[in-house]
Amino acid sequence: GLIFYDTKVTVMNRVLNATVQRTADHAAPEITLDPLEIVGGEIRASENSYFCQAARQLSSVPSSQLCVKLASGGDPTYAFNIRFTGEEVHGTSGSFRHFLWQVCKELQSSSLSLLLLCPSSAVNKNKGKYILTPSPITYAEEQLFHFFGQLLGIAIRADVPLPLDLLPSFWKTLVGEPLDPDVDLQEADILTYNYVKKFENISDETELEALCAEIASQHLATESPDCPNKPCCKFTYLSLTGEEVELCPRGRHIPVGWENKDVYAAAIRSLRMRELQTPECMTAVRAGLGSIIPLQLLTTLTPLEMELRTCGLPYINLEFLKAHTMYQVGLMETDQHIEFFWSALEMFTQEELCKFIKFACNQERIPFTCPCKDGGPDTAHVPPYPMKIAPPDGAAGT
Repeated sequence: GLIFYDTKVTVMNRVLNATVQRTADHAAPEITLDPLEIVGGEIRASENSYFCQAARQLSSVPSSQLCVKLASGGDPTYAFNIRFTGEEVHGTSGSFRHFLWQVCKELQSSSLSLLLLCPSSAVNKNKGKYILTPSPITYAEEQLFHFFGQLLGIAIRADVPLPLDLLPSFWKTLVGEPLDPDVDLQEADILTYNYVKKFENISDETELEALCAEIASQHLATESPDCPNKPCCKFTYLSLTGEEVELCPRGRHIPVGWENKDVYAAAIRSLRMRELQTPECMTAVRAGLGSIIPLQLLTTLTPLEMELRTCGLPYINLEFLKAHTMYQVGLMETDQHIEFFWSALEMFTQEELCKFIKFACNQERIPFTCPCKDGGPDTAHVPPYPMKIAPPDGAAGT
């Protein structure tokens, strides 16, 4: 926390450029995607998604081939080139950026099961934020998590901010920072947080009985074996994926009573913290990321800085865009229609601005830092900057 973010990014960029393994004289790996496989908006099967099509084809490409220098200037070097079956595309930038955008959409939909909507979003807290799906993973899923990690690294080298909305607990675990059992549980699953708090704050046995009765009315509890009409909770709880799990060996047969209620509350809390850390999934993600960028870089970044470097800001700063706009032959910033253009953009909502950016350069988020401002030897813009505004082709019409 003692180093400015810009300084960290400068160091990081120098390290990334020093660890390039595929130089300009080597051809980029190429993958072919079939848009018809995902036609109709809903992806029929997850293996048809762009994400899985790409993961399959890149699994045989050595990761060193994907370690390219940072994107800058006109038509930058990207980790791989993309061909869409039956479509003629000029240059490599547009299809690459469209691919990253599409993949983020797939990751945050029901078609892939790698990410899970955080339970708090059901009650309007952290709406639309995701966490890694915590479950024992198969070899195939491990490969997909590895590829997800590689994509994070590829986006960092390409300087294309990914439109991913992940909870802070994901970034904390990624950079190796411990989770806070209060704050992170509340962010991810406020209902469980409140449930645990109720058990921790009970002051006498009648309150405990009342609480068990309330839970029984929501079908979470069963009757006590000793006295059949008295409801009680057992040492089980629902996992994030909705299965009932035992919180200790033979938990289904152990009732929660006055003497073990704190153990019960602590067991639920540690179940959720384990699920948020998802060690198996996170190990695969970090291994994928580490095959593209040196993991030692993460030790200098806070979780928020890592998120900024990978996903950028979820809103568009018009002033920054204006400062990185070039006017082509014969146009001036003071021309009336250019002024109309900017004042129209100023009336846009953030959602509309993202759509405008997507229309203009095939990505929803744009970098909010650019080396051109420093005026150093590295004065090239970060793509997709600068935005260019040109006069119309042909002279017809006003």
